[in-house]
Amino acid sequence: QVQLVESGGGLVQTGGSLRLSCAYSGRTFNSFGMGWFRQAPGKEREFVAALKWSGGRTFYYDSVKGRFTISRDNTKNTLYLQMNSLKPEDTAVYYCAANTRSALDRYWVLSQTYDYWGQGTQVTVSS
Repeated sequence: QVQLVESGGGLVQTGGSLRLSCAYSGRTFNSFGMGWFRQAPGKEREFVAALKWSGGRTFYYDSVKGRFTISRDNTKNTLYLQMNSLKPEDTAVYYCAANTRSALDRYWVLSQTYDYWGQGTQVTVSS
């Protein structure tokens, strides 16, 4: 089993920054890596970013490239999402998730690839 707990969400003005954290525990050594997804009201959950453990490769949704950075602190068992230049359209509940199904590049953007999910943290960007 894998346990994931997000934190760091909040209310921020357009152009501001937030750093989300995801503390993970359990059998994370069985995972290929972890990712962040988000879900806005009335919309489907969408991929934001992912980090592959082997080699440290990262994946980003086009609309967040250059603004968001995913990283990991092995010593703290924590995954981060640094979000800069935030926009109102970034408003959503953000979830971290562990990929235990596939390391292939094309699967990292699919929510079905991830078996374990956190409870989510709300990010609200005011205009």
